[in-house]
Amino acid sequence: MSMPFYVAPEQVMKDRADYARKGIARGRSLVALSYDQGILICAENPSRTLHKVAEIYDRIAFAGVGKFSEFDSLRTSGVRLADVKGYTYSREDVDARSLANAYAQLLGQVFTHEMKPMEVEILVAEVGADPTGDQLFRISYEGTIVDEEGSTVLGGDAETVRERLKANLGDGSLDMGAALRAAVGALAGPERVLEAGNLEVAVLSRTAARRAFRRIVDPELTPLLSAG
Repeated sequence: MSMPFYVAPEQVMKDRADYARKGIARGRSLVALSYDQGILICAENPSRTLHKVAEIYDRIAFAGVGKFSEFDSLRTSGVRLADVKGYTYSREDVDARSLANAYAQLLGQVFTHEMKPMEVEILVAEVGADPTGDQLFRISYEGTIVDEEGSTVLGGDAETVRERLKANLGDGSLDMGAALRAAVGALAGPERVLEAGNLEVAVLSRTAARRAFRRIVDPELTPLLSAG
C-alpha cells in the first residue's frame, strides 16, 4: 500500500498565496482617494462593459482587481447583502465596515478551505459628510482588511503606483480634477499617457442627497484630464 503524499500546511498556504498574488499582479492597477467633495476611484480599464468599479448602496462603492468573474460575483453578493440589511432594518444600518467584514470572512474561508484561492483584491469605500468621515477598506485575497487613510492602491505594481500617488498628492486639499490627474499620473507613470478611453472613473459625491455614486465619462472626463 502506497503512502499518501504529504505537504506541510505552511507550504500549502504559501503556494496558495503565491498563486493568488501572481493572478492579481497580472491585472491593471486601481487608485482610490478622498478629495474635497467626495471619493474618486480610477482604474485603468479600456472595457466599456466589464466594470471594475460599481455601486453597492446609497453611499458605498465597490472596486476590484484580478479575475473579473470572481470579483464581480463578490460585488453581486455585496449588493444582495446590503439590500437585505437595509430592507430588514434601515438604510442607515448598511455601512462599509460591515460589508468589508463580510467580504473578509468569505475570502478567508475560501483561502483556507478551498483548493484554489480567489485571485482578487477588493475595495469597499463609503463617503462621509466630510473627508474625515470617508472610509476606504482594502480586502486581500486571504481575507485581510486594511483600513486605509485618504488613499489606496490595488493590484498590478501597487507599491510603485502608491509611491507615485504620494508624490502627486502634495499636502493641500484637492478638487475632483486635481484628484483625477493625480490618480491617472500615478497609474500611467513617466513613460505612458492614459487617455479617457483607457480609464474607468467614478466618484462618491459628498453632496448627494442619497445615492452618491456617479460614473465620470466623456465628454466630462477629457476636459478634467487636460485641465491644470
